[in-house]
Amino acid sequence: MHDILIQTLNHIVSLEPNEIDFLKSVFKIFHINKGDFFLKAGETNNKLGFIQKGLIRYFVYKNEEESTLEFTKEGEFVAEYQSLVQQSKSIQNIQAIEDTTMLVMTGDDLQNLYINTKNGDKIGRIVIEHRFNVLVNQLMSIYMHSPDQRYLHFIKTYPELVQRVPQYHIASYVGVKPQSLSRIRKRFAQ
Repeated sequence: MHDILIQTLNHIVSLEPNEIDFLKSVFKIFHINKGDFFLKAGETNNKLGFIQKGLIRYFVYKNEEESTLEFTKEGEFVAEYQSLVQQSKSIQNIQAIEDTTMLVMTGDDLQNLYINTKNGDKIGRIVIEHRFNVLVNQLMSIYMHSPDQRYLHFIKTYPELVQRVPQYHIASYVGVKPQSLSRIRKRFAQ
């Protein structure tokens, strides 16, 4: 069950046998059904997930409407890091848009990874740098791109998700109503 996680982390650093044993002992199998939440706004995040199968979206409420920030798929980590690190209430929601199977560790186990393993700090830094880059790119796109350009960005960033993500979630990610997304898609189809 832990093979994909270990392979992913081995691409970041060369894991030592005791680190592999530690990771296998702290990451537990966690199932979440389509539509259920990994984290709701207002809760404090105390877990880090690694998706083995399935699809997750991050969203916030903006003017009483959902605004999708990003999607996370197989082979990627899931957490609301600000809430996890600061032990503060989250403003984000993390919801499954497919039945999802993850490996999950607690925030305490994450801190033990950092403190008690040779490569723990480096693993954490690389994972957080990746999440930071995703969020900065998303933020820049919101301010710099038109909805058409944001749709192209979605297709470029998540080509394998175009058929997996419901259109209304893509519209929310692009920042338009579903009807406007249909018009954008028609323009690109021509």
